[in-house]
Formats: sequence, structure tokens, C-alpha cells
Amino acid sequence: MGRADTIRVLAVEDDELERALLLHHLNSSGYSLRMSEDGEEAWSILEQDPDGFDVVLLDNLMPRLSGLELLARLKSDSRFRLLPVILQTASNSRESMLEGIQAGAYYYLPKPFDPEMVAAVVRTAANDYAGYRAVQESLRRGMHSLSMLQEARFTLRTIEQARDLGSMLAGTCPEPETVVVGLTELLYNAIEHGNLGITYDEKTKLDTREKWHAEVAARLALPENRHKRVEFLFQRLPQEIRFTIRDEGSGFDWRRYMQIDPRRAFDTHGRGIVVARAFSFASVHYNESGNEVIASVATGAQDVAAGRGFARKVPA
Repeated sequence: MGRADTIRVLAVEDDELERALLLHHLNSSGYSLRMSEDGEEAWSILEQDPDGFDVVLLDNLMPRLSGLELLARLKSDSRFRLLPVILQTASNSRESMLEGIQAGAYYYLPKPFDPEMVAAVVRTAANDYAGYRAVQESLRRGMHSLSMLQEARFTLRTIEQARDLGSMLAGTCPEPETVVVGLTELLYNAIEHGNLGITYDEKTKLDTREKWHAEVAARLALPENRHKRVEFLFQRLPQEIRFTIRDEGSGFDWRRYMQIDPRRAFDTHGRGIVVARAFSFASVHYNESGNEVIASVATGAQDVAAGRGFARKVPA
């Protein structure tokens, strides 16, 4: 995401005092803000301008249409499936947060509002959305026929190579603009966490996209990393397209990241695997150590139609 004033926020809040606080916090950060008092009004605003916002900031308890009801409506509509929703919550109970996570709210903002937290969470969500749109645009620019490709092996080393390769091979799939998001997330993980060993806690400290890019570049230049590659296998099978990604790292505890843990709900990263499972693939499976992942896309018309919903359950 570029300058802060390019971040367009739709805030849905029925409480007048809370609206005033959000208006103050977000305007002082330079964000473009539009207010809505309930879910029905917010839905009308979004339908009138589907590309008009980078983030939806959503209160749960509202008249006419609750926050979770609006969230379900957004995630069932292909126009808004990847639009980030930040759920405002006065409760940090596991049950209430799981309800929001399962409905598709991967970002949380605790009440009462902290100005720095508001700005950071909105910026993180908007940056993630900008990244998704960037790879989708790369896909649209580079789309060409790969229908005759049956199997191919690739090796890659850098984030740029991951983005280019993901954009190209997503074009072999039904709904390529959805697949490209999950595919690039899995490739990024293999590079940054697998080959380069950037831990979850270390990435937490790299609180801006610029710092993350700089750290990746620095580690790629280290002698011990110069020859590391990610192996990528593409296979077109009778009922699916299968992507196998293997890195040279020691692996990780992938089970922790197949769903968003409420204890990590306020973190500014750690959603890539969840996004890949929920939006992009029919299945995502890791090997025991976690240094190899197989993701598949159903190619039968009936399977594709059935597998596109947000609430798809994928066995771990």
C-alpha cells in the first residue's frame, strides 16, 4: 500500500461515540473514511461502489443486519470475498473470536480503541489487500494459454520469482484470480519461513512491508542461503490440478496455522495458509515436518461449483 491517504475505509458502527472515536483516530492517520450506522446501509454502499474500499471496519452488534450477518453476505459474494473485514470486539473470549474467524474476519480490533492499534490494524489489512490485488493484476496482464501443460517442474529463489510463477500457473485453473492469491502465499512462505528461516516472532517485529522486503533481501544474500531453492511441481490430473511446493528448511508446526488461533487474532500477519485454504484450494496438505505442501484445485465443473464456498472444511 502506498501513502496512508490512499487507504479507503468503510466503518460500520451504530454507536455515536464509537463513530466519533473512529473518525478522530482514522482521520488523524490520513485515511479516507466513510461511516455507516448499520449493516444494511453498509451493504448498500458497497453494492453501489464494489471497488470503493480497501478495508471494512465492522461492529458486530448492530440493528437490522448484524456484523456477522453482513460478514457472511460479503464472503459469499465473489466481489468482496478477499476484501478484508476488521471485526471490532469488546470481548476477547475464545468462543466469540472463533465465531468471527470462522465467518471470515481475519483481523480484530479490541475495544476500547487504542489509536496506534487502530492505525496499525487498518494499515495491515489494507496492505494485505493491496498485495492480493497486485498478484491478480499480474495474472491478468500475463494470462495466456497453458491448456496443453500436463506436468512441469520449477525451481525458484526470490519473492519476485514466486509472484511471477504463481501468476502464470494460476492461469491454468478455474477461477485463476482466486487461486493466484493462495498460490503466491504458499510460495512466499516456502521462501521466507522455509529457506530463509524468518520465524513468526521475527516477522512480527518487521511491522511494515518495507522492513519485510529488506530482511528477505538481506537473508537471500547470506552465503548459507545463496544456493537454496524452492522446488515447485505442477501436475494436471484427471479431476484436479495439483501444486507441490518443497523448501530446504527444517519445517515448522503447520498445525498451528491451518486455522487462526484467537490468541494470534490481533497479530498483523500469519493468515496466508488460512487464506489459501479458505479461498483458493479444494485441499491443502502438509507433510509431517512442514517443508512440503500439496495444494489442489478441482477441475470437474461440479466439484468447482461445490468447492468455492468460504466455509469449506479441509482436513488437516
